[in-house]
Amino acid sequence: MHFDRERCVRAVRSKDARFDGWFFTAVLTTRIYCRPSCPVVPPKAENMTFYPSAAACQQAGFRACKRCRPDTSPGSPEWNQRADLVARAMRLIADGVVDRDGVPGLAARLGYSTRQVERQLLTELGAGPLALARAQRAQTARLLVETTGLPMAEIAFAAGFSSIRTFNDTVREVFALAPSELRARTPRGRTASTPGALSLRLPFRAPLNPDNLFGHLAATAVPGVEEWRDGAYRRTLRLPYGHGIVALTPKPDHIGCRLVLSDLRDLTVAISRCRRLLDLDADPVAVDDQLRTDPLLAPLVDKAPGRRVPRTVDEAEFAIRAVLGQQVSTAAARTHAARLVTAYGEPVDDPDGGLTHIFPAPEALAEVDPESLAMPRTRRATFTTLVGRLTDGTLHLGVESDWSETRARLLALPGFGPWTVDVIAMRALGDPDAFLATDLGIRRAAQELGLPATPSALTARAAAWRPWRAYAVQYLWATDSHPINFLPV
Repeated sequence: MHFDRERCVRAVRSKDARFDGWFFTAVLTTRIYCRPSCPVVPPKAENMTFYPSAAACQQAGFRACKRCRPDTSPGSPEWNQRADLVARAMRLIADGVVDRDGVPGLAARLGYSTRQVERQLLTELGAGPLALARAQRAQTARLLVETTGLPMAEIAFAAGFSSIRTFNDTVREVFALAPSELRARTPRGRTASTPGALSLRLPFRAPLNPDNLFGHLAATAVPGVEEWRDGAYRRTLRLPYGHGIVALTPKPDHIGCRLVLSDLRDLTVAISRCRRLLDLDADPVAVDDQLRTDPLLAPLVDKAPGRRVPRTVDEAEFAIRAVLGQQVSTAAARTHAARLVTAYGEPVDDPDGGLTHIFPAPEALAEVDPESLAMPRTRRATFTTLVGRLTDGTLHLGVESDWSETRARLLALPGFGPWTVDVIAMRALGDPDAFLATDLGIRRAAQELGLPATPSALTARAAAWRPWRAYAVQYLWATDSHPINFLPV
Protein backbone atom coordinates (compact mmCIF):
# COMPACT_ATOMS: atom_id res chain seq x y z
CA MET A 1 0.00 0.00 0.00
CA HIS A 2 2.89 2.38 0.70
CA PHE A 3 3.38 2.82 -3.06
CA ASP A 4 -0.10 4.40 -3.37
CA ARG A 5 0.94 7.86 -2.24
CA GLU A 6 -2.44 9.52 -2.72
CA ARG A 7 -4.24 6.90 -0.66
CA CYS A 8 -1.63 7.10 2.11
CA VAL A 9 -1.92 10.89 2.30
CA ARG A 10 -5.71 10.63 2.60
CA ALA A 11 -5.37 8.07 5.40
CA VAL A 12 -2.93 10.31 7.32
CA ARG A 13 -5.08 13.42 6.94
CA SER A 14 -8.16 11.56 8.15
CA LYS A 15 -6.17 9.93 11.01
CA ASP A 16 -7.68 6.60 9.98
CA ALA A 17 -6.66 3.96 12.56
CA ARG A 18 -7.68 1.15 10.19
CA PHE A 19 -4.39 1.69 8.35
CA ASP A 20 -2.14 1.47 11.43
CA GLY A 21 0.37 -1.27 10.70
CA TRP A 22 -0.32 -1.24 6.94
CA PHE A 23 2.28 1.49 6.40
CA PHE A 24 4.27 4.12 8.30
CA THR A 25 4.56 7.85 7.62
CA ALA A 26 8.04 9.37 7.77
CA VAL A 27 8.30 13.16 7.99
CA LEU A 28 11.29 14.53 6.10
CA THR A 29 11.53 17.79 8.07
CA THR A 30 11.46 16.31 11.59
CA ARG A 31 13.02 12.89 10.78
CA ILE A 32 10.22 11.22 12.78
CA TYR A 33 8.02 8.33 11.67
CA CYS A 34 4.41 7.85 12.80
CA ARG A 35 1.42 5.59 12.46
CA PRO A 36 -1.33 6.93 10.10
CA SER A 37 -3.62 7.79 13.03
CA CYS A 38 -1.03 10.00 14.80
CA PRO A 39 -2.96 12.72 16.72
CA VAL A 40 -0.57 15.57 15.81
CA VAL A 41 -1.33 18.00 12.99
CA PRO A 42 -0.47 16.18 9.72
CA PRO A 43 2.60 17.52 7.90
CA LYS A 44 2.46 18.89 4.38
CA ALA A 45 2.09 16.21 1.75
CA GLU A 46 5.42 17.10 0.16
CA ASN A 47 7.14 16.42 3.51
CA MET A 48 5.70 12.90 3.82
CA THR A 49 7.25 9.69 2.61
CA PHE A 50 5.88 6.23 3.26
CA TYR A 51 7.45 2.94 4.29
CA PRO A 52 6.05 -0.58 4.60
CA SER A 53 7.66 -1.32 7.98
CA ALA A 54 9.05 0.34 11.08
CA ALA A 55 12.38 -1.35 10.31
CA ALA A 56 12.55 0.41 6.94
CA CYS A 57 11.90 3.76 8.66
CA GLN A 58 14.63 3.12 11.19
CA GLN A 59 17.05 2.00 8.50
CA ALA A 60 16.40 5.25 6.64
CA GLY A 61 17.35 7.27 9.72
CA PHE A 62 13.91 8.15 11.16
CA ARG A 63 13.05 7.81 14.85
CA ALA A 64 9.73 6.77 16.40
CA CYS A 65 7.13 9.41 17.30
CA LYS A 66 6.73 9.86 21.05
CA ARG A 67 3.04 10.74 20.71
CA CYS A 68 1.56 7.94 18.61
CA ARG A 69 4.18 5.26 19.42
CA PRO A 70 4.16 3.50 16.04
CA ASP A 71 5.95 0.50 17.54
CA THR A 72 2.67 -0.41 19.31
CA SER A 73 0.60 -0.57 16.10
CA PRO A 74 -1.21 -3.80 15.24
CA GLY A 75 0.79 -5.94 12.82
CA SER A 76 0.12 -5.80 9.11
CA PRO A 77 -2.77 -8.09 8.12
CA GLU A 78 -0.80 -9.00 5.00
CA TRP A 79 1.24 -11.62 6.84
CA ASN A 80 -1.83 -13.51 8.05
CA GLN A 81 -3.67 -13.65 4.72
CA ARG A 82 -0.76 -14.77 2.54
CA ALA A 83 1.33 -17.93 2.36
CA ASP A 84 4.17 -16.76 0.12
CA LEU A 85 7.83 -16.53 1.13
CA VAL A 86 7.67 -12.99 2.55
CA ALA A 87 4.57 -13.67 4.65
CA ARG A 88 6.00 -16.90 6.04
CA ALA A 89 9.29 -15.15 6.80
CA MET A 90 7.50 -12.36 8.67
CA ARG A 91 5.60 -14.86 10.79
CA LEU A 92 8.86 -16.61 11.69
CA ILE A 93 10.61 -13.32 12.52
CA ALA A 94 7.70 -12.42 14.82
CA ASP A 95 8.17 -15.83 16.45
CA GLY A 96 11.79 -14.92 17.27
CA VAL A 97 13.56 -17.30 14.86
CA VAL A 98 16.18 -14.75 13.76
CA ASP A 99 17.10 -13.97 17.37
CA ARG A 100 17.48 -17.67 18.19
CA ASP A 101 18.88 -19.13 14.96
CA GLY A 102 20.06 -16.16 12.89
CA VAL A 103 19.27 -15.49 9.23
CA PRO A 104 20.65 -18.92 8.15
CA GLY A 105 18.18 -20.58 10.54
CA LEU A 106 15.34 -18.49 9.10
CA ALA A 107 16.27 -19.47 5.54
CA ALA A 108 16.57 -23.15 6.49
CA ARG A 109 13.07 -23.17 8.00
CA LEU A 110 11.72 -21.62 4.79
CA GLY A 111 13.66 -23.89 2.45
CA TYR A 112 15.30 -21.03 0.54
CA SER A 113 18.81 -19.61 0.37
CA THR A 114 19.80 -16.79 2.69
CA ARG A 115 20.36 -14.48 -0.28
CA GLN A 116 16.91 -15.13 -1.71
CA VAL A 117 15.15 -14.50 1.62
CA GLU A 118 17.05 -11.24 2.13
CA ARG A 119 16.33 -10.09 -1.43
CA GLN A 120 12.60 -10.78 -1.16
CA LEU A 121 12.26 -8.97 2.18
CA LEU A 122 14.26 -5.97 0.98
CA THR A 123 12.13 -5.70 -2.15
CA GLU A 124 8.79 -5.78 -0.36
CA LEU A 125 9.55 -4.33 3.08
CA GLY A 126 12.55 -2.12 2.51
CA ALA A 127 14.51 -3.97 5.21
CA GLY A 128 16.25 -7.31 5.58
CA PRO A 129 15.62 -9.93 8.26
CA LEU A 130 18.26 -8.53 10.63
CA ALA A 131 16.76 -5.03 10.49
CA LEU A 132 13.23 -6.42 10.99
CA ALA A 133 14.37 -8.47 13.98
CA ARG A 134 16.21 -5.43 15.37
CA ALA A 135 13.02 -3.34 15.21
CA GLN A 136 11.20 -6.09 17.07
CA ARG A 137 13.92 -6.20 19.74
CA ALA A 138 13.61 -2.45 20.21
CA GLN A 139 9.86 -2.78 20.70
CA THR A 140 10.34 -5.57 23.25
CA ALA A 141 12.99 -3.54 25.09
CA ARG A 142 10.68 -0.55 25.37
CA LEU A 143 7.91 -2.76 26.72
CA LEU A 144 10.20 -4.22 29.40
CA VAL A 145 11.59 -0.81 30.34
CA GLU A 146 8.10 0.65 30.79
CA THR A 147 6.31 -2.29 32.43
CA THR A 148 8.91 -3.85 34.73
CA GLY A 149 11.41 -2.73 37.32
CA LEU A 150 14.13 -5.00 35.94
CA PRO A 151 17.70 -3.71 35.74
CA MET A 152 18.61 -2.48 32.26
CA ALA A 153 21.22 -5.20 31.83
CA GLU A 154 18.60 -7.91 32.32
CA ILE A 155 16.24 -6.13 29.93
CA ALA A 156 18.94 -5.94 27.26
CA PHE A 157 19.49 -9.68 27.18
CA ALA A 158 15.80 -10.53 27.67
CA ALA A 159 14.94 -8.43 24.59
CA GLY A 160 17.49 -10.34 22.53
CA PHE A 161 20.40 -7.89 22.36
CA SER A 162 23.89 -9.35 22.37
CA SER A 163 25.35 -6.56 24.53
CA ILE A 164 24.27 -3.71 26.77
CA ARG A 165 25.99 -1.22 24.47
CA THR A 166 23.98 -2.41 21.46
CA PHE A 167 20.82 -2.18 23.55
CA ASN A 168 21.57 1.41 24.62
CA ASP A 169 22.52 2.51 21.10
CA THR A 170 19.44 0.96 19.51
CA VAL A 171 17.00 2.44 22.02
CA ARG A 172 18.54 5.91 21.59
CA GLU A 173 18.49 5.62 17.80
CA VAL A 174 14.90 4.35 17.55
CA PHE A 175 13.21 6.37 20.30
CA ALA A 176 15.56 9.36 20.67
CA LEU A 177 15.69 8.62 24.40
CA ALA A 178 18.06 6.66 26.61
CA PRO A 179 16.54 3.60 28.33
CA SER A 180 16.61 5.41 31.68
CA GLU A 181 14.74 8.35 30.12
CA LEU A 182 12.09 5.98 28.76
CA ARG A 183 11.55 4.59 32.25
CA ALA A 184 11.41 8.08 33.78
CA ARG A 185 8.53 8.97 31.44
CA THR A 186 6.48 5.96 32.64
CA PRO A 187 3.70 6.86 35.13
CA ARG A 188 4.39 5.58 38.62
CA GLY A 189 2.64 2.39 39.58
CA ARG A 190 2.70 0.90 36.09
CA THR A 191 5.69 -1.36 36.60
CA ALA A 192 4.97 -4.96 37.59
CA SER A 193 5.86 -6.00 41.12
CA THR A 194 5.59 -9.78 40.69
CA PRO A 195 8.87 -11.29 39.41
CA GLY A 196 8.42 -12.54 35.86
CA ALA A 197 4.93 -11.01 35.55
CA LEU A 198 4.01 -8.48 32.89
CA SER A 199 0.77 -6.61 32.23
CA LEU A 200 0.34 -5.11 28.78
CA ARG A 201 -2.23 -4.13 26.18
CA LEU A 202 -2.58 -5.91 22.84
CA PRO A 203 -3.96 -3.51 20.21
CA PHE A 204 -6.29 -4.53 17.40
CA ARG A 205 -8.20 -2.98 14.50
CA ALA A 206 -11.81 -2.25 15.41
CA PRO A 207 -14.35 -3.70 15.42
CA LEU A 208 -13.66 -6.86 17.38
CA ASN A 209 -16.49 -9.12 18.50
CA PRO A 210 -15.21 -11.17 21.45
CA ASP A 211 -18.20 -13.51 21.71
CA ASN A 212 -17.23 -16.35 19.39
CA LEU A 213 -13.50 -15.72 19.89
CA PHE A 214 -13.38 -16.19 23.66
CA GLY A 215 -16.52 -18.35 23.65
CA HIS A 216 -14.83 -20.92 21.44
CA LEU A 217 -11.62 -20.97 23.49
CA ALA A 218 -13.50 -21.28 26.79
CA ALA A 219 -15.98 -23.93 25.60
CA THR A 220 -13.23 -26.17 24.25
CA ALA A 221 -10.72 -25.50 27.06
CA VAL A 222 -8.74 -28.55 28.20
CA PRO A 223 -8.73 -28.79 32.02
CA GLY A 224 -5.30 -28.13 33.47
CA VAL A 225 -4.11 -26.37 30.31
CA GLU A 226 -6.84 -23.76 29.81
CA GLU A 227 -9.59 -22.12 31.84
CA TRP A 228 -11.98 -19.18 31.92
CA ARG A 229 -11.68 -17.25 35.16
CA ASP A 230 -12.75 -13.77 36.29
CA GLY A 231 -13.51 -12.61 32.77
CA ALA A 232 -10.23 -13.84 31.29
CA TYR A 233 -9.10 -16.79 29.20
CA ARG A 234 -6.05 -18.33 30.82
CA ARG A 235 -3.70 -21.00 29.47
CA THR A 236 -0.19 -22.39 29.72
CA LEU A 237 2.37 -21.84 26.97
CA ARG A 238 5.29 -23.94 25.75
CA LEU A 239 8.02 -21.45 24.76
CA PRO A 240 11.56 -21.72 23.33
CA TYR A 241 13.38 -20.94 26.59
CA GLY A 242 10.83 -22.09 29.16
CA HIS A 243 7.11 -21.92 29.80
CA GLY A 244 4.54 -19.26 30.52
CA ILE A 245 1.01 -18.61 31.72
CA VAL A 246 -1.12 -15.97 30.04
CA ALA A 247 -4.43 -14.36 30.96
CA LEU A 248 -6.23 -12.60 28.09
CA THR A 249 -9.12 -10.25 28.90
CA PRO A 250 -11.34 -8.62 26.24
CA LYS A 251 -11.62 -4.83 26.60
CA PRO A 252 -13.45 -2.30 24.40
CA ASP A 253 -10.28 -0.95 22.74
CA HIS A 254 -7.62 -3.59 23.48
CA ILE A 255 -6.98 -7.05 24.88
CA GLY A 256 -5.60 -7.06 28.39
CA CYS A 257 -2.66 -9.45 28.61
CA ARG A 258 -0.98 -10.65 31.79
CA LEU A 259 2.03 -12.88 31.26
CA VAL A 260 4.01 -14.87 33.78
CA LEU A 261 7.18 -16.20 32.14
CA SER A 262 9.83 -18.53 33.47
CA ASP A 263 12.34 -16.79 31.13
CA LEU A 264 11.85 -13.21 29.95
CA ARG A 265 13.64 -13.98 26.68
CA ASP A 266 10.33 -15.56 25.63
CA LEU A 267 8.39 -12.29 25.83
CA THR A 268 8.42 -11.48 22.11
CA VAL A 269 7.39 -15.01 21.17
CA ALA A 270 4.64 -15.12 23.80
CA ILE A 271 3.13 -11.85 22.57
CA SER A 272 3.30 -12.99 18.96
CA ARG A 273 1.55 -16.27 19.76
CA CYS A 274 -1.17 -14.57 21.79
CA ARG A 275 -1.84 -12.14 18.95
CA ARG A 276 -2.03 -15.05 16.54
CA LEU A 277 -4.34 -17.00 18.88
CA LEU A 278 -6.84 -14.12 18.91
CA ASP A 279 -6.33 -13.13 15.24
CA LEU A 280 -5.58 -9.56 16.35
CA ASP A 281 -3.79 -8.50 13.17
CA ALA A 282 -6.85 -9.11 10.98
CA ASP A 283 -8.50 -6.32 8.97
CA PRO A 284 -12.16 -6.76 9.99
CA VAL A 285 -13.43 -3.97 7.75
CA ALA A 286 -12.03 -5.62 4.62
CA VAL A 287 -13.37 -9.02 5.71
CA ASP A 288 -16.86 -7.81 6.59
CA ASP A 289 -17.19 -5.66 3.47
CA GLN A 290 -16.50 -8.69 1.30
CA LEU A 291 -18.94 -10.94 3.17
CA ARG A 292 -21.67 -8.29 3.07
CA THR A 293 -21.78 -8.59 -0.70
CA ASP A 294 -23.78 -11.80 -0.18
CA PRO A 295 -27.33 -10.72 0.77
CA LEU A 296 -27.84 -13.83 2.91
CA LEU A 297 -24.66 -13.22 4.94
CA ALA A 298 -25.05 -9.44 5.25
CA PRO A 299 -27.59 -9.53 8.15
CA LEU A 300 -25.26 -11.80 10.16
CA VAL A 301 -22.33 -9.45 9.61
CA ASP A 302 -24.36 -6.33 10.41
CA LYS A 303 -25.68 -7.92 13.62
CA ALA A 304 -22.24 -8.62 15.10
CA PRO A 305 -19.37 -7.28 12.95
CA GLY A 306 -15.72 -7.95 13.64
CA ARG A 307 -15.74 -11.69 14.26
CA ARG A 308 -12.28 -13.22 14.38
CA VAL A 309 -11.06 -16.76 13.77
CA PRO A 310 -9.95 -18.39 17.06
CA ARG A 311 -6.56 -19.89 16.31
CA THR A 312 -3.87 -21.57 18.43
CA VAL A 313 -0.58 -20.99 20.22
CA ASP A 314 0.73 -24.45 19.22
CA GLU A 315 0.01 -25.93 15.80
CA ALA A 316 0.94 -29.51 16.72
CA GLU A 317 -1.22 -29.37 19.84
CA PHE A 318 -4.22 -28.24 17.83
CA ALA A 319 -3.79 -30.98 15.20
CA ILE A 320 -3.73 -33.61 17.94
CA ARG A 321 -6.82 -32.12 19.56
CA ALA A 322 -8.58 -32.04 16.19
CA VAL A 323 -8.08 -35.81 15.88
CA LEU A 324 -9.33 -36.34 19.45
CA GLY A 325 -12.43 -34.35 18.52
CA GLN A 326 -13.35 -36.34 15.42
CA GLN A 327 -17.03 -37.38 15.50
CA VAL A 328 -17.45 -36.73 19.23
CA SER A 329 -18.96 -33.94 21.30
CA THR A 330 -16.99 -30.97 22.60
CA ALA A 331 -17.20 -32.40 26.13
CA ALA A 332 -15.88 -35.80 25.03
CA ALA A 333 -12.98 -34.20 23.16
CA ARG A 334 -12.05 -32.23 26.28
CA THR A 335 -12.15 -35.42 28.36
CA HIS A 336 -9.85 -37.29 25.97
CA ALA A 337 -7.39 -34.39 25.93
CA ALA A 338 -7.48 -33.95 29.71
CA ARG A 339 -6.50 -37.60 30.24
CA LEU A 340 -3.47 -37.19 28.00
CA VAL A 341 -2.51 -33.96 29.76
CA THR A 342 -2.65 -35.59 33.19
CA ALA A 343 -0.60 -38.59 32.09
CA TYR A 344 1.93 -37.00 29.72
CA GLY A 345 1.83 -33.21 30.17
CA GLU A 346 4.65 -31.21 31.74
CA PRO A 347 3.64 -29.95 35.22
CA VAL A 348 3.78 -26.21 35.92
CA ASP A 349 3.19 -24.03 38.95
CA ASP A 350 0.35 -21.54 38.53
CA PRO A 351 0.57 -18.67 41.05
CA ASP A 352 -3.20 -18.19 40.73
CA GLY A 353 -4.07 -21.89 40.79
CA GLY A 354 -6.21 -23.73 38.26
CA LEU A 355 -3.63 -24.51 35.59
CA THR A 356 -1.44 -27.53 36.17
CA HIS A 357 0.23 -28.68 32.93
CA ILE A 358 1.55 -27.76 29.53
CA PHE A 359 -0.11 -29.77 26.78
CA PRO A 360 2.16 -32.77 26.04
CA ALA A 361 4.61 -32.49 23.15
CA PRO A 362 4.38 -35.05 20.30
CA GLU A 363 7.55 -36.71 21.62
CA ALA A 364 5.82 -37.41 24.94
CA LEU A 365 2.66 -38.68 23.23
CA ALA A 366 4.72 -41.11 21.16
CA GLU A 367 4.92 -43.19 24.36
CA VAL A 368 1.13 -43.58 24.58
CA ASP A 369 -0.15 -47.15 24.43
CA PRO A 370 -2.87 -47.01 21.73
CA GLU A 371 -4.93 -49.59 23.63
CA SER A 372 -5.24 -47.13 26.53
CA LEU A 373 -7.11 -44.63 24.34
CA ALA A 374 -10.88 -44.76 24.81
CA MET A 375 -11.71 -44.37 21.14
CA PRO A 376 -12.41 -46.56 18.10
CA ARG A 377 -9.49 -48.53 16.66
CA THR A 378 -9.43 -46.53 13.43
CA ARG A 379 -9.11 -43.25 15.34
CA ARG A 380 -6.33 -44.71 17.48
CA ALA A 381 -4.47 -45.43 14.25
CA THR A 382 -5.07 -41.86 13.09
CA PHE A 383 -3.77 -40.50 16.42
CA THR A 384 -0.62 -42.65 16.50
CA THR A 385 0.17 -41.94 12.84
CA LEU A 386 -0.12 -38.19 13.35
CA VAL A 387 2.02 -38.25 16.50
CA GLY A 388 4.61 -40.39 14.70
CA ARG A 389 4.82 -38.02 11.73
CA LEU A 390 5.15 -34.99 14.02
CA THR A 391 7.83 -36.73 16.08
CA ASP A 392 10.02 -37.93 13.21
CA GLY A 393 9.75 -34.61 11.34
CA THR A 394 8.08 -35.94 8.18
CA LEU A 395 5.15 -33.63 9.01
CA HIS A 396 5.86 -30.14 10.31
CA LEU A 397 3.16 -27.74 11.44
CA GLY A 398 4.34 -24.20 12.12
CA VAL A 399 3.80 -20.56 11.29
CA GLU A 400 6.01 -21.00 8.23
CA SER A 401 4.07 -23.98 6.83
CA ASP A 402 3.10 -23.85 3.18
CA TRP A 403 -0.68 -24.18 3.32
CA SER A 404 -1.16 -26.17 0.11
CA GLU A 405 1.72 -28.54 0.75
CA THR A 406 0.69 -29.17 4.35
CA ARG A 407 -2.91 -29.85 3.31
CA ALA A 408 -1.69 -32.49 0.87
CA ARG A 409 0.49 -34.13 3.53
CA LEU A 410 -2.40 -34.23 6.00
CA LEU A 411 -4.85 -35.66 3.47
CA ALA A 412 -2.38 -38.49 2.80
CA LEU A 413 -2.60 -39.63 6.44
CA PRO A 414 -5.13 -42.35 7.38
CA GLY A 415 -8.28 -40.97 8.98
CA PHE A 416 -7.76 -37.41 7.73
CA GLY A 417 -10.76 -36.27 5.72
CA PRO A 418 -11.75 -32.80 4.46
CA TRP A 419 -13.22 -31.66 7.80
CA THR A 420 -10.11 -32.47 9.85
CA VAL A 421 -7.74 -30.98 7.29
CA ASP A 422 -9.81 -27.82 6.87
CA VAL A 423 -10.19 -27.17 10.60
CA ILE A 424 -6.41 -27.56 11.03
CA ALA A 425 -5.83 -25.25 8.06
CA MET A 426 -8.20 -22.66 9.52
CA ARG A 427 -7.13 -22.66 13.15
CA ALA A 428 -3.57 -24.04 13.20
CA LEU A 429 -2.10 -22.96 9.87
CA GLY A 430 -4.03 -19.68 9.84
CA ASP A 431 -5.46 -19.97 6.31
CA PRO A 432 -8.16 -17.24 6.15
CA ASP A 433 -9.85 -19.00 3.24
CA ALA A 434 -10.25 -22.46 4.80
CA PHE A 435 -13.87 -23.58 4.53
CA LEU A 436 -15.66 -26.40 6.41
CA ALA A 437 -18.26 -27.31 3.81
CA THR A 438 -18.87 -30.73 5.41
CA ASP A 439 -19.30 -29.43 8.98
CA LEU A 440 -22.71 -30.28 10.40
CA GLY A 441 -23.11 -26.86 12.03
CA ILE A 442 -22.30 -25.10 8.76
CA ARG A 443 -24.79 -27.23 6.83
CA ARG A 444 -27.51 -26.52 9.38
CA ALA A 445 -26.83 -22.80 9.21
CA ALA A 446 -26.83 -22.88 5.43
CA GLN A 447 -30.21 -24.62 5.36
CA GLU A 448 -31.66 -22.13 7.85
CA LEU A 449 -30.44 -19.14 5.82
CA GLY A 450 -31.51 -20.52 2.46
CA LEU A 451 -27.98 -21.26 1.27
CA PRO A 452 -27.21 -24.51 -0.59
CA ALA A 453 -27.02 -27.34 1.94
CA THR A 454 -24.91 -29.91 0.11
CA PRO A 455 -21.12 -29.52 0.48
CA SER A 456 -20.44 -29.19 -3.25
CA ALA A 457 -23.18 -26.63 -3.86
CA LEU A 458 -22.27 -24.66 -0.73
CA THR A 459 -18.60 -24.61 -1.75
CA ALA A 460 -19.60 -23.21 -5.15
CA ARG A 461 -21.70 -20.49 -3.51
CA ALA A 462 -18.87 -19.69 -1.06
CA ALA A 463 -16.49 -18.85 -3.91
CA ALA A 464 -17.87 -15.30 -3.72
CA TRP A 465 -16.67 -15.05 -0.11
CA ARG A 466 -13.02 -15.70 -0.95
CA PRO A 467 -10.43 -15.06 0.40
CA TRP A 468 -12.31 -14.82 3.71
CA ARG A 469 -14.26 -18.06 3.91
CA ALA A 470 -12.82 -18.92 7.35
CA TYR A 471 -14.52 -15.77 8.66
CA ALA A 472 -17.76 -16.75 6.94
CA VAL A 473 -17.55 -19.99 8.95
CA GLN A 474 -17.59 -17.94 12.16
CA TYR A 475 -20.69 -16.02 11.10
CA LEU A 476 -22.47 -19.21 10.04
CA TRP A 477 -21.59 -20.99 13.28
CA ALA A 478 -22.98 -18.01 15.20
CA THR A 479 -26.52 -18.85 14.09
CA ASP A 480 -26.48 -21.78 16.54
CA SER A 481 -26.95 -21.69 20.32
CA HIS A 482 -23.78 -23.70 21.04
CA PRO A 483 -21.64 -22.27 23.90
CA ILE A 484 -18.75 -21.59 21.48
CA ASN A 485 -20.73 -18.60 20.19
CA PHE A 486 -21.15 -16.78 23.50
CA LEU A 487 -18.81 -14.91 25.81
CA PRO A 488 -18.71 -16.86 29.09
CA VAL A 489 -20.29 -15.27 32.15
